[in-house]
Amino acid sequence: MKKLAVLCAFVLATMVAMAGTVSASTLEEIQKRGTLRVGMEPGYMPFELTNQKGEIIGFDVDMAKRMAASMGVELELVSIAWDGIIAGLLTDKFDIIMSGMTLTQERNLSINFAQPYIIIGQSILVDKRHEGTINSYSDLNDPKYSVGSKLGTTGEQAVKSKIRNATYVSYETEQEGVLELINGKIDAFVYDLPYNAIAFVERGEGKIFHLSEPFTYEPLAWAIRQGDVDFLNWLDNFMFQVKNDGTYERIFNKWFRDDAWLKEIQ
Repeated sequence: MKKLAVLCAFVLATMVAMAGTVSASTLEEIQKRGTLRVGMEPGYMPFELTNQKGEIIGFDVDMAKRMAASMGVELELVSIAWDGIIAGLLTDKFDIIMSGMTLTQERNLSINFAQPYIIIGQSILVDKRHEGTINSYSDLNDPKYSVGSKLGTTGEQAVKSKIRNATYVSYETEQEGVLELINGKIDAFVYDLPYNAIAFVERGEGKIFHLSEPFTYEPLAWAIRQGDVDFLNWLDNFMFQVKNDGTYERIFNKWFRDDAWLKEIQ
């Protein structure tokens, strides 16, 4: 009996010691700091972009504003290049990635995702001279066609896996890729449907056409550091709330069903 009591005391002391080493939840840090820091690359219309005044606007920005308000804190937007966005999260440059990021199993090995907030896929912008010849992604699967996408994105992965025989061209930004397509430097540009749809309306008339039926399935989700179950739980409950109180629908309609915001960037 004495041995059992000693063992129980040892286990209890160990548990207390271990509890003391657990790092504080990101939610606690946000509350203490008084600021929600959101990492994003402001070049992905309509999720995050820069207006004529140099302000970052977009669907994710409006959702981040609502999130910060729900926490009772200020919002700080941290602009960062896409190829360093996961590293920025892991090194605590910000608390969460809200930047139109596709949930993939590869990314999920190093970061956690909240439940997806929108489902998209890859579509294709094609040089007008190929109209009637190129009708789907499979028609581009030939070395004679040059197909571009953005470095480090699921668009790049889609080209390499589904259009692997094409001549692949990588770009630092989606804007650069679309411009190269319009200037006749490549035959097609693969990227997320929402961005391609807007780029086509803005720049495509008479120069390119849009194969708008997505050929991949991609859920977009917000990302946080691994192991923070409290923050993950809060985010999932936040999403449940905004999708049922009209907030999500209002913000979605503003950015995806209305083009008034285009005047801010033209």
